[in-house]
Amino acid sequence: QVQLVESGGGLVQPGGSLRLSCAASGFAFNDYTIGWFRQAPGKEREGVSCISRGGSVTLYADSVKGRFTISRDNTKSTVYLQMNSLEPEDTAVYYCARNPMRLSTTGCSPPRYDYWGQGTQVTVSS
Repeated sequence: QVQLVESGGGLVQPGGSLRLSCAASGFAFNDYTIGWFRQAPGKEREGVSCISRGGSVTLYADSVKGRFTISRDNTKSTVYLQMNSLEPEDTAVYYCARNPMRLSTTGCSPPRYDYWGQGTQVTVSS
């Protein structure tokens, strides 16, 4: 049974940090591109950051470049998203998802990702 389980969300003040985790099971984790996406109320789901199968290639949305860092540990079947200098505009439900295609081929576009976790809420507010 394929599972992607996000954790690490919560309430944080502007300028603060959070580290999200995405724990995968039920499939060959090393064979999949993994992405982080977010959806704020009333907005479409957008790609935040994606990482290649081996972890050597990463993509970031312009809005998070320099503040967020994606990484993966294939020995633990887990992908992380370190989020620093958080802003109120980062408030959203964050999802991780898998993509059987190479990152270089499909990028970080949500329709390319075939299985999704349930999401974790991130709220940035004073």
